[in-house]
Parts: sequence; structure tokens; C-alpha cells
Amino acid sequence: MPGAPPHHRQHGFANVPPIERPGFWTVQAFRARRLWATLAATKPIPEFPRVANDGRALRDNREASTLTWIGHATLLIQLDGVNILTDPHFSERASPVGFAGPRRLNPPGLAFEALPPIDVVVISHDHYDHLDRPSVERLAAAHSPLFLVPLGLKAWFASLGIERVLELDWWDSRRVGGVTFTLTPVQHWCARTPWDTDRRLWGGWALAGRERRLFFGGDTGYYGGFREVGARLGPFDLALVSIAAYEPPAIMRFTHTTPEEALHVFTDLGARTFVAMHWGTFDLSDEPLDEPPRRLRAAARAMRLPDERVWVLAHGETRRF
Repeated sequence: MPGAPPHHRQHGFANVPPIERPGFWTVQAFRARRLWATLAATKPIPEFPRVANDGRALRDNREASTLTWIGHATLLIQLDGVNILTDPHFSERASPVGFAGPRRLNPPGLAFEALPPIDVVVISHDHYDHLDRPSVERLAAAHSPLFLVPLGLKAWFASLGIERVLELDWWDSRRVGGVTFTLTPVQHWCARTPWDTDRRLWGGWALAGRERRLFFGGDTGYYGGFREVGARLGPFDLALVSIAAYEPPAIMRFTHTTPEEALHVFTDLGARTFVAMHWGTFDLSDEPLDEPPRRLRAAARAMRLPDERVWVLAHGETRRF
């Protein structure tokens, strides 16, 4: 496509630099193994830390900058009077159907009904664990937020009758209240069916308020582009990065970070505090469910990072930043 950005393709988008995708039979073997693991239910499900949160303090908050982990990649961010949700998912399954697919291991840390008025929803990409149709329909009906989405997703929202949607390309920005939202490059891919792979764009989000800045990574593999994100949009107070869905490497290594790689993303961004996400909510891969935070803590100690700079939140936990 002459004159187009390097990540644009005739019928969609691509990573820059390109990544090696797993072969067809590698993917099918992984899917079969995951299906059997789900049906057999042999994988131990640990007790995950949880904090009771009725949302009252969040609904009453007008000034403090807060972060609440609802589960997986769904976080409530309160920044300069703007209430923001990332990749909202309140459903029982991360799936196109309600009777099959990865089941939620524990309920959302903050009930949908307990949310404060939501002003903005940011979507990182279209996979079912990050873009949940029932959740965005409920949000549109109850809160009428502005949905900020990567290129190609506006038509999907329009098909649901949701019109308050703005598409952005990598490095595009939009200001809402006192917060500037910028879609950033990450290394991932998109698909909701076997026929629409990479037709829509993926990305992370940089949020810049008057005094605080956050980076929300969505899903990504590790690559050198995070140094540019940090140089252009940082430094960040918080870096919200996935620490799970990394096994087996043959499937995951280019599109999901291990805990160790997630800390490299954090370092490249020049962030002050790391926030672990995308773990302990859905069983999407082969590693033990409680392994990611243990590996994260060990890697952080090896890097001599103090505990106060590495947050592993409980479901429902709120912290000020």
C-alpha cells in the first residue's frame, strides 16, 4: 500500500517487525489439548486473593487517582475526574457462546452494578477475553461511555447499535476531560472468527492526566518497540502488563509476555510501578494458574525491585497512585 504506514496492509494490519506465527497443526494440537483439559477438569484451581469492594468509595471519589483490578485485563482507572474501564469483561465465559469456552475462575472483583459512572472505555483488541459483547452492550445501555478502539472495530460496535465510538491508529490521541488517550503499538494479532484474522488493529493505551501517566498493555509479546513508547509518551507512573498465557512457547512466545518479559516491558517504558494483570481470572494456557505471580516476584527480586514497585493486586483491590 504505497504511502500507508508500515503496519497497514491491503486487507488489515501487521506487526512491525513481522512475527512468526505458529503452524496450523501446532495450533490445532494446542486447541485439542486445551479442550481436553477443560473437559477433564484436572488442573488445580487455587484460592486467589480477593478484597471485598462494594464500590461506594469509588462512586464517591472525585479527586484521588485510583486503580482497581476487576479481573483479567479489566481495570477501573480514576484519573483527574474521569472514570475509565479497560477491556471490560463481566461475563461468565471468554467465548462467543455462553455454553462453552474458558469459564471465569472467580467473579469480578467489582460487580457491574457497583461501578461508578463510566466516562471512557478503552479496548486493546478484539479477542474474546478482551472484547466481550455482553459487557460492552451493558455498559453502553447503563453508562453511555465513549469507546476508544483500534482501527477496524467501529463497524463491529455499530452492528450492536453502539455509536459513541472513536477509532484510532497507532500514535493517534484523543483528549477526554483532563486525560489524553494515545493508542500505542504492541506485538499481537486479532481475530473473532477463522475468516477475519488481522482485519482489525490491536494496541496498548497510554493515559496522560495532569500529573499522572499510565500504560495499559492489553495483550503483547515482548519486542523493542516499548522503548519508543516510553521515550515518546513516558515516563509512566504505572505500567499495566500481562504476566500470564505464556505456555507453550510454540504458541505464545511472540504474542504474550512471560513474567520476566513483562518486567522488561516495564523497564523499557521507564515506569515507576509495575502492575500485574491478565492472570488468575481465565485459564487460557498451559502454565499452572498460580505460577505467574510467583515467577514475577522472583524476577523482580533478581532485578532488585522493591515490593512497593511491583503490584500484584487481589481481585477487587483498589490502590491510590
